[in-house]
Amino acid sequence: MTNPSSTGSTAHPRPDPESPEGKSILRKAISASAIGNATEWYDYGVYAATATYLTDAFFPGDLGTLGTMLGFAVSFVLRPLGGFVWGPIGDRIGRRSVLALTIVLISVATALIGVLPTHASVGVWAPVLLILLRVVQGFSTGGEYGGAATFMAEYAPDKKRGRYGSFLEFGTLGGFVLGSAVVLFLDLLLSDDAMATWGWRLPFFLALPLGLIGLYLRTQVDESPVFEELEDEHKLESSPWAELVDLVKTYWQPVAIMFGMVVALNVANYTLLAYQPTYLENTLGMSTDTATAVILIGELAMMAVIPFFGAWSDRTGRKPMWWSSLIGLFVLALPLYWLMGQGFAWAIIGFTILGLLYIPQLATISATFPAMFPTQVRYAGFAISYNLSTAAFGGTAPLVNDAVVEGTGWNLFPALYMMGACAIGMVALVFLKETAGVSIRGSEIPSRERDLAMAAKST
Repeated sequence: MTNPSSTGSTAHPRPDPESPEGKSILRKAISASAIGNATEWYDYGVYAATATYLTDAFFPGDLGTLGTMLGFAVSFVLRPLGGFVWGPIGDRIGRRSVLALTIVLISVATALIGVLPTHASVGVWAPVLLILLRVVQGFSTGGEYGGAATFMAEYAPDKKRGRYGSFLEFGTLGGFVLGSAVVLFLDLLLSDDAMATWGWRLPFFLALPLGLIGLYLRTQVDESPVFEELEDEHKLESSPWAELVDLVKTYWQPVAIMFGMVVALNVANYTLLAYQPTYLENTLGMSTDTATAVILIGELAMMAVIPFFGAWSDRTGRKPMWWSSLIGLFVLALPLYWLMGQGFAWAIIGFTILGLLYIPQLATISATFPAMFPTQVRYAGFAISYNLSTAAFGGTAPLVNDAVVEGTGWNLFPALYMMGACAIGMVALVFLKETAGVSIRGSEIPSRERDLAMAAKST
């Protein structure tokens, strides 16, 4: 009941998606991967939706919203370190063990934000403790996302990697939507005073059961068959340090290409998903409830189409999807940001269109990036490239946008920032090799040329 790749060993074949047993295994692997991403992004969704309350609780005075955005951005400083630590470990001992640990750290750190004392109670220690928990989250996330995407890609059938991989990003949006929806529900249920004093804490507690569910799911699925195959063949790196050296010396080109693509991906991502509630409230003057409603409607529309775009990329390729997204955002970001300033209904239309333009990138991350590296450095290559770029550009996007808009009064700056990032992404995309349908087994960089050579040998 298996369907082994023609380019790899049959010792650890991947599940056959056409068999009942294979479908069950794939569902478990997808759920185990996506729940961690959902937990990670649940935190971001809650943090973004409660930004006003967090500002009052932890950053009163001159720092204000900028302090809250700094709290968001600081977690990304530790993401590259997390990538450097967790990535090589995941390539040495396996993806599943690392992912079990990272989801526990993320969920516990998020839940603890809900019990922190405020600035009124302990003074400067309040923001210090918040920053420390954000650091733990960032360090853990440095290993979570790259590992989850790698794990899912190595389980998915080569011809359907886009379709199955898109469910990881469905978890991204699902976590963000859940976080925003919980905050909106509490806003409607509780009085303003209750929400400001203790109600904002409640959403953070929900991260703990999410993490426990994720931990359970990850202990119920076997290690990636692609990793186990290479482990049996004794082709893993001899040590984490040797892996890092090999990554820099041999695979610097995919690292650089991925870095540039992630600049575009995550500037758009964190501008649209993390900064947008603050932008709609502080810059456009919307109420918290109204801003959250705009975000929820747009994100639900994005969730509805993301599996279709993932499956579409299996037929057309990853590069056409990325080209359409980058060009669309570059051309339409300015007019759509202007449109959002014209009122509630226009804000929904503008944000939703921007979100749908972004989806071709988001839907294909898990199919595109893991296929850029061979198995023995895949986790580290993904985690390090992704997190270095995210720390430098993506995670700082809310902070940069807020600082420039506050300092200049130019409300359209987020659109310009997104356009610049898309330009960088387009340059990197020129050098990306198409890997739709290509096998990602083995110790060589996946490519169609390699698959054809292996097929010729087998005949």
